[in-house]
Amino acid sequence: MTLALPSQAFAAEEKAAEPAKAEAGGSKSKHWAYQPLKSPEAPAVKNQDWVRTPIDAFVLAPLEAKELAPSPEIERAAFIRRATLDAWGVIPTPEEVEAFVNDTSDNAYEKLADRLLASPKYGERQARRWLDLARYADSSGFTNDENRDNMWRYRDYVVKSFNEDKPYAQFVQEQLAGDEIYPGNTDALIATGFIRSYPDDSNSRDLVQKKFQNQTDITDTVGEVFLAQTVGCARCHNHKFDKISMKEYYQLQSFFANVNAVDKIPVPVKGETEQEWEKANAKWEEAVKEIKAKRQALIDPVKDKARKYNYERFSLETQAALNKPESQWTPEDRWINHRYDSNENEAAAALAFYQDNSAKGAYSYDPSYEKKAEEFKDINKELKKWEKLKPVKGSVYISAVSELGHPQQPPTHVRFAGQFDKPLEEVQPGFPAAISSEQPDIKPTAVSSGRRAALAKWIASPTNPLTARVFVNRVWGQYFGKGIVETVSDFGKAGTKPTNPELLDYLASNFIKQNWSVKKLHKEILLSSVYRQDSKPREDVAKADPDNKLLAVFPRQRLEAEQIRDSLLVASAKLEDSVGGPPVFPEVPKGLNAGDKWPVDKTAKETNRRSLYVFTKRSVPYPMLDTFDMASAQQVHSKRDVTTTPLQSLALFNSDTVFGWSQALAGRVINEAGADESDQLDRLYQILFARSPTDAEKETLEGFLAEQEKVIKQKVAEGKFTASVPVGVKDAEKLDPVRSSAFVDLVHAVANSNEFVYRF
Repeated sequence: MTLALPSQAFAAEEKAAEPAKAEAGGSKSKHWAYQPLKSPEAPAVKNQDWVRTPIDAFVLAPLEAKELAPSPEIERAAFIRRATLDAWGVIPTPEEVEAFVNDTSDNAYEKLADRLLASPKYGERQARRWLDLARYADSSGFTNDENRDNMWRYRDYVVKSFNEDKPYAQFVQEQLAGDEIYPGNTDALIATGFIRSYPDDSNSRDLVQKKFQNQTDITDTVGEVFLAQTVGCARCHNHKFDKISMKEYYQLQSFFANVNAVDKIPVPVKGETEQEWEKANAKWEEAVKEIKAKRQALIDPVKDKARKYNYERFSLETQAALNKPESQWTPEDRWINHRYDSNENEAAAALAFYQDNSAKGAYSYDPSYEKKAEEFKDINKELKKWEKLKPVKGSVYISAVSELGHPQQPPTHVRFAGQFDKPLEEVQPGFPAAISSEQPDIKPTAVSSGRRAALAKWIASPTNPLTARVFVNRVWGQYFGKGIVETVSDFGKAGTKPTNPELLDYLASNFIKQNWSVKKLHKEILLSSVYRQDSKPREDVAKADPDNKLLAVFPRQRLEAEQIRDSLLVASAKLEDSVGGPPVFPEVPKGLNAGDKWPVDKTAKETNRRSLYVFTKRSVPYPMLDTFDMASAQQVHSKRDVTTTPLQSLALFNSDTVFGWSQALAGRVINEAGADESDQLDRLYQILFARSPTDAEKETLEGFLAEQEKVIKQKVAEGKFTASVPVGVKDAEKLDPVRSSAFVDLVHAVANSNEFVYRF
């Protein structure tokens, strides 16, 4: 075996980093995903009566070719439960189910679809799926995992965009370059939170490396989310499967060369949330004014020395940039200095300076420093006592990205083997040749490079072969469990091929014709016959199409983590359905030991909000959601995992919170159904499953109730249990506490059943 010398390996890699040859960038790729979008006509089918939308013809044609018939239509009650879970992320109320079941008008299904899409709950549900892709979190990640107090504004922007049916092309452009394309537009600026959502380490000591890492995250995310391309594979070498070279990867990265996080942009209009924050903050500032003044008196004499001393904690290359006079800054030096200023903590630097220089031989020895360091610590302890007054949530700022307002851009180089400290040739912005032969139309302004605007307009162009295909495929996957391309974030050669390419192109081309309307796309799916099919298994389908790729049977799905929690809140009539605002901290298990990283909210108004609004702490995922495979905020989360573990059942069954919801549900059932136990069982099933129990189920439930009553009666007699009627029940004094306690246990068991956590 012959080993190459380092110089030989470097030369080989440098050669590989050159513009790709014919395969990587020369001739037009023939890969299906890079082909221009077609607008196919719906195919002719025998069973025309089944075709309600063009979607159905595209699905039915392959079924007929296999001599398979679609499944019968599902019952209306089951359909509205399915559609409401898909469109809203929660179960419907019994009244909504009854109204739909009894609606005999010809347009009953269309009215249902319109009602679902018009509700704010629709935007909340769609936002959750998008935030998975945006790697959204309310904290920064890494060791310190500091809170990001302003990121919820981006979450609310996404909810609002879906509810307003903002054209997807505009949605894309705002998130990539809202500050460039729509200067002065607050919503568009907030939209760049998509880029800002990258995990970040404020304590990084190599800011040259950190800049490269952040640009890498942004580039990889944009490639996956909008283009379904695994461009990150080309960071270290030419892509092994797709025609994307190293040079093209860094050309994409150069669109973000001057991207800079900004977290202190004042909100132009202060609403109730901002006013409350200001009021609380003013109260805290007044309380600690004298203490902070004492601390500042210790900071000021060593402020410049402490800053310079703090520089020594950074890498040599970072120090070189920090120590340069501003007149000598390169574009990269400018970025590094701005990054340092954004994260500088004068107080921490001053304390470290006093502590580290209180001994002889130190950087700037002074015998008084030891005493001042102790004084500094005492002041910090005093400040800590007032922490409870400091507002925990909300702010008066926006977190976004912008550029540093300079005509010169930091250079982007191809990096040997993807190593940040081994630059090769410099590159300029460009698109992968396999996807497009277009050149970026970059128009710089006085405050911005115009690079991201050029990229955003190319991605959102109707001529881009990927953007519409990728998005409609994601939406299809939401409804049917799998995308037409199952690898929803990989349309490359290593990904799966579309099971129905004509359907994919029909959906994508029609999406563009409909002015990129997301609601119209959802509505066509909701009204299709393929979406109305029953989900009962069929032997003929299992034999002819074992993976159900042709969709002769509607695919059942386990509910996502947020759907389970939110539907339990709906069932118990506990859901607080206000839209938007700062995130909340519901109660967590005592054994979590999250300390001050999870300050539990005190009121039901906060703790019982939708899961979308639960604080996303990268280092401390909310346990109930984490158990049921919530999205990881560390990177693009394209598809939810579906695991089945004993911990999931135990988490629901043993949770004090869930049991509390079961008690509330039991009380609701008693109030709404009256004293008749048969009616109570009917009502319970109507709330949870949108149906009434069968005779066999009722018999089983009545047997369980009788047995549980005996158990509780025995425990009461032994002094081991105190029976009670659920809180809030009308005429509680007329009810038997033992029987009522048994009924709560029955409700808790039914709410934990398999049927509740599945969408059929």
